[in-house]
Amino acid sequence: MTFREKLSGIRKSMQEERVDAYIITSQDPHISEYVPDFYKCIVFASGFSGSAGTLVITQEFAGLWTDARYFVQAEEQLKDSGFELVKLKAQHTPEYIQWLYDTLPDGATVAFDEKLLSVALGELLYNQLSPKGISFKNREFLNNLWPERPALPTESAFLITEEYTGKSTALKLKDLRAALGNCGATYQLLSSLDDIAWLFNIRGKDVSYNPVVLCFAIIAPEKASLFIDRSKLSAEDIESLAACGTGVIDYQEIEKHIAALPAGASVFVDPARNCYSFFKLIPESVNVIRGTNPTTNFKAVKNEIEIANTRSVMLRDGVALSRFFKWLEENTGKIRITELSAAEKLKQFRQEQAGFIGISFNTIAGYKAHGALPHYAADAESDAELTAEGLFLLDSGGQYLYGTTDITRVIPMGNNTEEESTDYTLVLKAMIDGSRARFPKGTRGSQIDAIVRSPLWEHGINYGHGTGHGVGFFLNVHEGPQVINPSMSPVALEPGMISSMEPGIYRPGKHGIRIENLLLTVENAQTEFDEFYAFETLTSCYIDSSIVNKQVLGEERVNWLNRYNQAVFEKLSPLLSDEEVSWLRKKTVAI
Repeated sequence: MTFREKLSGIRKSMQEERVDAYIITSQDPHISEYVPDFYKCIVFASGFSGSAGTLVITQEFAGLWTDARYFVQAEEQLKDSGFELVKLKAQHTPEYIQWLYDTLPDGATVAFDEKLLSVALGELLYNQLSPKGISFKNREFLNNLWPERPALPTESAFLITEEYTGKSTALKLKDLRAALGNCGATYQLLSSLDDIAWLFNIRGKDVSYNPVVLCFAIIAPEKASLFIDRSKLSAEDIESLAACGTGVIDYQEIEKHIAALPAGASVFVDPARNCYSFFKLIPESVNVIRGTNPTTNFKAVKNEIEIANTRSVMLRDGVALSRFFKWLEENTGKIRITELSAAEKLKQFRQEQAGFIGISFNTIAGYKAHGALPHYAADAESDAELTAEGLFLLDSGGQYLYGTTDITRVIPMGNNTEEESTDYTLVLKAMIDGSRARFPKGTRGSQIDAIVRSPLWEHGINYGHGTGHGVGFFLNVHEGPQVINPSMSPVALEPGMISSMEPGIYRPGKHGIRIENLLLTVENAQTEFDEFYAFETLTSCYIDSSIVNKQVLGEERVNWLNRYNQAVFEKLSPLLSDEEVSWLRKKTVAI
């Protein structure tokens, strides 16, 4: 069935149900960024495979609303699908709601699957559209068109020990109940997979790249209930959960238990991390308390054992990356290397490291013009061969039992232009400025974002994605609540938070440059003015200096780069062979 035929099928169902507009989101009932194949509704309906977007369908128009990261990708993937690209002005904003308000007649009907909308989005739709007399229906129009829809995943899950996490589930539950009590809540509904994974020290393979398992949880005053496919857990793991006051209940039972919450109870609900459908099941006799999941803040601030394990995993990841870059340098022009084969080779080097579980996201390997697409994903048709010229951008990461990595490096392949050199140096300058920032307690990500962008703004250059995101501990590579971007998020950076630092420059048709390290927020100094924090760079992989323009970079930043590369050499040398040490010494020589 072609995409146009699917679109016709959806419109036929809309006519039968008297629906004027149908919304398809990119989420699942857990409001996840990355979802199991069963919930990849946008890919099925339109062909667009980006991680963020919304389809809106009327009888006259069908559009995909997505942000600047995916404009080029969407243009290509939507060809002949019947869908048009609508470019979002700002990332993660539901601008299509205003379009619906302006387009639909009074009294129109809008439909969507309530399980695939967050509480916040469902209420926003209602609040913004109901003044026009628009009504809503809970409908699912894809199943009948999707006879070969993938089943929900059945991979086994497993518990991880305090050796890795630094804290038991029993203690985490105690802390959570204390936080709920401070909010006046006696219960909590948890749907977000990373929050549940952190709380119960459980990991799985239900979602690509994120080591999570499909489950829900209800936290009660004396016990906790974990709703999961019981066959995914061993008898030993079920006993371990029972020992910390957690019962294991079938995944499909969650709705019945929400509807049975006791009268007079107060249930804590995160509107951004629970689905609209489940929220509507909460009895009217139950008081609802809204806020960000306390676990979101708990897991963002890593404990000393998690930090120590992360420092260790950065060394192992650095070894794999060093071996890959050495292999790439020695084999370019001798054997055929493409974007896809390079990504696979890097994965092989990571697989050799102890505790490796898998990659933490789909590797972005962009050669020359492909590097200008921030979220480029090579496929059989686009797979470019690497040669000894231009720039090669490689954004990759690994999931290990003892940490999560995310790193971007740009490798000058040869015959580089002055423009490439200048752009590379400006991005490096921006990354260094962010990395060495010193800031008072209470500083937000938007303030750091401005520091990082400043060297690019001076040249009239900007980039359309955020500067940084939180990173989990053997969990999601994108983790809140902190973000380093222009948004006015109220979340301040705290000691123990791990964040990425990844400015970029993208010149369509030419090249893309992004340099990324992971940083740990640490205490720095107490002055008469305030408590100050700084960043510790965790990533341990050399930054290529061969095309750096020292005059553009400036003496202080050149010194930072030399110190960083020297530290990488000293940390990694004991883990490398003599031949690898000799190669790395040349790569980290001071400039």
